[in-house]
Amino acid sequence: MKAFTRSGVVLTAAVLSLSLAACSASNEEPPAGSSESAASTSEAMTELAGNLQGAGASSQESAMDAWRAGFQSANPDVTVGYDPVGSGGGIEQFLAGAVPFAGSDGLLAEEEYTAAIERCDGDGGALHLPMYISPVAVIFNLEGVGSLNLDSETIAKIFNGEITKWDDDAIASQNEGVELPSTNITVVFRSDSSGTSENFTDYLEQTSGGAWPYEATKEFSTEASQSVGADGTSAVVDTVTSTDGAIGYADASRAGDLGTVAIKVGEEYVAFSPEAAANIIAASPLSDTANGENDLAYAIDRTTTDSTAYPLTLVSYHIVCAQYDDETERALVTSFEKYVASEEGQAASAEAAGSAPLPADLSAQITAILDEIAAA
Repeated sequence: MKAFTRSGVVLTAAVLSLSLAACSASNEEPPAGSSESAASTSEAMTELAGNLQGAGASSQESAMDAWRAGFQSANPDVTVGYDPVGSGGGIEQFLAGAVPFAGSDGLLAEEEYTAAIERCDGDGGALHLPMYISPVAVIFNLEGVGSLNLDSETIAKIFNGEITKWDDDAIASQNEGVELPSTNITVVFRSDSSGTSENFTDYLEQTSGGAWPYEATKEFSTEASQSVGADGTSAVVDTVTSTDGAIGYADASRAGDLGTVAIKVGEEYVAFSPEAAANIIAASPLSDTANGENDLAYAIDRTTTDSTAYPLTLVSYHIVCAQYDDETERALVTSFEKYVASEEGQAASAEAAGSAPLPADLSAQITAILDEIAAA
């Protein structure tokens, strides 16, 4: 099948046109490499038809809206849906076969990799394709204060309930000249299984010098007596917005008018930005649990002292099968994902969500991987 998918765009276009929309009344194939061949391929790609549903990370919601609109505009007979139920819920639906791809801010666990082998109808199992790079913002609601400087030890102690008031010396000493009230701190966290929580707690675990006593996890826990759980990114942002003295964490694209934290990196305090988020990805290796060379699952190194990087960054993936048991489903998934990874798709998400566009070489690598995805 790999030999088939690599043999040329003409055969691929022919399969798509026969199985999805029958692009031409003629049974003759144009010669490979001809202008007629290229035109037929373009026509076949616009004749995709069907319903493609995904589920997962709510961090991707704004970007996904832009991707859906762009892809459906080019393919009017395709409907793309996405349920921003959270990374854990998306993975659960994917492994159950309810959706053909999942969005996730975290990586599959070992047992989930194993479950994906059966779900994906072949030994190839599941693959992570990084599609959305975005900083995670520490957001807060404190009247008259728009930004604060905090190191990771202080952030950890706030979120675990050891620092309970905004005028605590640990906060004030890093923010000279800022008038801090004695307001109680309310910790707002994700109550659902969340890849954003996993990235946030991974940052605290790696950088706080032991002040965060838990391992990185999608299921957030805290000892803070004044804390509120919220289901999904929107609920976290809404709860922080409506609660004086609240602090939380969310994809930076959703921070809006809330106060945000510049986190300490080396000797500097670094505010979030797409450029700084992309820099931390460039310095990180692939995870040693990755499922072969086509599985682009990153192990983010958040311990950098390079102040051009923002270590509290999430890489949000689309998790797909290395093989599908239906050609139409394979065509819909791979065509959509190629659009998402393309320069056009990445520009759409950058405009809609403030994400960092994928590097060109990474985009090309993803496209090559998608070309190898087979139908049983």
